[in-house]
Amino acid sequence: MSVESRGFVDKVKAHLELLDPVTWISVFPCLAGGVMASGSMQPTVHDYLLLAALFLLYGPLGTGFSQSVNDYYDLELDRVNEPTRPIPSGRLSEKEAIWNWSIVLVIAVALSSWIGTSIGGERGMIFVGSLLAGLVIGYLYSAPPFKLKKNIFFSGPAVGFSYGFITYLSANALFSDIRPEVLWLAGLNFFMAIALIVMNDFKSQEGDAKGGMKSLTVMIGAKNTFLVAFIIIDLVFAVFAWLAWDWARSNPQITQFPILVYCVVVGLVLNIIVQIPIYRDPKSGITLVQHAVDDGFGNAIGKSEVQEHNAFLRFQVVNNILFLTNQMFAAALVGMKYM
Repeated sequence: MSVESRGFVDKVKAHLELLDPVTWISVFPCLAGGVMASGSMQPTVHDYLLLAALFLLYGPLGTGFSQSVNDYYDLELDRVNEPTRPIPSGRLSEKEAIWNWSIVLVIAVALSSWIGTSIGGERGMIFVGSLLAGLVIGYLYSAPPFKLKKNIFFSGPAVGFSYGFITYLSANALFSDIRPEVLWLAGLNFFMAIALIVMNDFKSQEGDAKGGMKSLTVMIGAKNTFLVAFIIIDLVFAVFAWLAWDWARSNPQITQFPILVYCVVVGLVLNIIVQIPIYRDPKSGITLVQHAVDDGFGNAIGKSEVQEHNAFLRFQVVNNILFLTNQMFAAALVGMKYM
């Protein structure tokens, strides 16, 4: 390969890295859940193309846009926290980064507008409005003067809304009217995302403190941050269990709903069992899924030199399996109700 070709390939890789592909996965479960809960997607080429467009919009385009903007405005922080990222490492210039998220933004707006117009009516407005709201919040999250990420009271809800709430609504609106149960599932994902993002801030605690970022871990320390996050997560599971019980009671024709109740309760109990040793020792945490994170999931969710963040990564493996499995189960049962 010539020097010019190798340079072009390296530049493309840097642009792709700026969009942070690892983060795209985070919105996929909510998108899948929203589609399943609609109960209206058909096994046709048309609907499969719509599904692919949905994942493209909220993955590479929507989430990619917010990650690219974040890297651009967090250049000085990344020189401390993540110096190997494309901009601080010099692989991309600041001007190239602007081109990156600008092009992604235009494509996202154009594609969502086209799909929303095709859907039409209230559903089309919800679909386009949700995507646009997510893009705006994704920009304000990192860009001054608002820079929502500087304060946990704004950053957590912004992430929860963008990653956990509008994704469910958009996926549902793409195929049907908004189901009442979807609003509940979207709300649960909103609060779950808040809990996870406050713990994810462990990795940048040093840089946040120097840069004046008021993340929860900077304000109250790692142990108390774990406690707050765990309380939110356990409340999410508790409300989820109550919802499953209520749906089982009001939909006796769907006999699997009682099974969902038991599954969610078991998930809550297992989560608490895992949470206790992490709260007692935030630096070492648990060893139950140590190898799963380091050897298996490590390449997918990343690794960290911050001990508290590694404890969070181990917990996240368990929590996400328990929560997302129950979420998919619930979405499938809700979809059955509307078929």
